[in-house]
Amino acid sequence: MNSIEEIVKEAESSSFFDVVLKKNSELTGKTPDDTVEFFKKIWFTMKDSLRRALSPEFKSSAILVKGDGKRFLGSEGLFLSPVVKKAVGYAMVIGEANASMCRIVAFPTAGASGTVPGVLIAYQEEFGERDERMIEGLVVASGVGAVIGNRATLSGAEGGCQAECGAAAAMAAAALVHLNNGSPSMIQHAVAIALKNIMGLVCDPVAGLVEVPCIKRNAMAASLAFLSSELALSGIKSVIPADEVIDAMGNVGRKLPEELRETALGGVAATPTGRRIAKKLTRMRNKFLKNSKSD
Repeated sequence: MNSIEEIVKEAESSSFFDVVLKKNSELTGKTPDDTVEFFKKIWFTMKDSLRRALSPEFKSSAILVKGDGKRFLGSEGLFLSPVVKKAVGYAMVIGEANASMCRIVAFPTAGASGTVPGVLIAYQEEFGERDERMIEGLVVASGVGAVIGNRATLSGAEGGCQAECGAAAAMAAAALVHLNNGSPSMIQHAVAIALKNIMGLVCDPVAGLVEVPCIKRNAMAASLAFLSSELALSGIKSVIPADEVIDAMGNVGRKLPEELRETALGGVAATPTGRRIAKKLTRMRNKFLKNSKSD
């Protein structure tokens, strides 16, 4: 799957979902039913990851961020609609679960693992959609992710956070358009809008941990998915086609200096506070290793 436009053209007589299923069968030899069954497992694993992370028994081992998602979910809503507020909170909860080495689905990556499940689980809870339809949304999202991965990259180390959280936002937006019976063309526009509005975002994890600013960026990407999908569903189009936006994102990622691609040497990781945190954690790690050797 190398082109969103090709999928859209082929989907004129069927749907984006059907085309992705067909192409996956051609690539892997698996039947459409096998693929749906695989994504069913992914969907219920996502829901189980969130359920475990929301439970009172969950023990976070995150160092820099603890309980922000739950705190946000328990706060009084001021500006966001209920579904967006819930999605943002869920995205942060799953991001912290990832930082705590819990079982998550890297969709498309571990660092961006909160966005798609946060958006889709919140959507299902708020609108009562059937699991079968939600699985269709995941398949649509996976097709978009495959194109982004093939034409550009899904790796923060290669292309910055635009490649991780950006791809996740585009994938979630595509799923939302499908779930609301938007056309394949609308899916293409939602993908382009999402990626354009996150293009150039660097990957700068403080102390090299997938916590700051990663977890809150999952939250931001979740809100971007709703915005991008609603713009597309309203008939607003991206002037630049999705494939060209993906190509541009890949080019931008390749031009980012090494310091801004997951090395923790630039961006917020290189601020005075970021450096102090890194030094403190290094001292703690060295002390732990020294004590472990002496034992």
